[in-house]
Amino acid sequence: MAGPRRDTRGIVDAPELFARVRFRRREPYAEPLRRYVEHYWLIDWDLAEPYATQVVPHPSVNLVFQRYGTEPGSGFGELAGIGLELFTRKLAGTGRVCGVQFRPGGFRPFAPGRPVSHWTGRRLPHTEVFPDASGGASDGRGGPGAPGAPGTSRAVGGPRAGAAGGSGLPAVPGSAGAPAAVLGPADEDERVTALDTFLLAVGPEPDPQADLAMGLVHRIRTDRTIRRVSDFAAEEGASVRSLQRLFAAYVGVSPKWVLLRYRVHEALERATRDTAVDWARLAAELGYSDQAHLVREFTATVGVPPTAYAR
Repeated sequence: MAGPRRDTRGIVDAPELFARVRFRRREPYAEPLRRYVEHYWLIDWDLAEPYATQVVPHPSVNLVFQRYGTEPGSGFGELAGIGLELFTRKLAGTGRVCGVQFRPGGFRPFAPGRPVSHWTGRRLPHTEVFPDASGGASDGRGGPGAPGAPGTSRAVGGPRAGAAGGSGLPAVPGSAGAPAAVLGPADEDERVTALDTFLLAVGPEPDPQADLAMGLVHRIRTDRTIRRVSDFAAEEGASVRSLQRLFAAYVGVSPKWVLLRYRVHEALERATRDTAVDWARLAAELGYSDQAHLVREFTATVGVPPTAYAR
């Protein structure tokens, strides 16, 4: 698998965002995680005035640890299923986010008990998905869940799937303690290590179907000759229905949704870096029936027509 993406696909007005916050993508240090994790994304900000950032979501599940303000222990974690609408978040004052973007199809091995479609369109506390990452929350006296204490790693509906023990990483201080462990270190490398530690404690559970789903989505993202789901299914030797079932279970959205979303991402990327886009030509390249079709989908997703956005 390739390393972190260098493009800005999905970020609305990426240059403006990068001028206001410190944004980085990092690979996991732990080799077993790289198959399933696209990248970690780290954001720090200290703003004189509020700023609203917007993202056209990828077909990816994200695990997000975030803190608004500087008070230690004030952070929290969320599991963000695939967003179906434009995502907007207002940033103000000082804050920090440490997120995990799973590869499309790569989250299920960490929570094997439910289809990924179960999380689509939802944001919920990470403790509801990973209720006990190391045997229970610490009681403050070295009880279950305290650093170094033995415990059971478990995602919703899933068995123990590979704890941090033996990895050379520190023990996870319970799922409830993960936000402080991830957000607390001033050193960026330590935050990456803390994310590795948490994920190794909850997975991954090897699953050939997850590998298949990741490969199929990667092909949709990179192969511009794919225009119709029915043709894609035939090329893969599968029925449309079986492809839909696989995507519901392991990706969280339909193959058609993935295909259409990557088209909009490409159009958004072009509009961001080039104000003189030939929209009719781009529509043909991306497989739209005509320029009007591209304009309708772009406007419905981003909120403004592509030419207005480019200006």
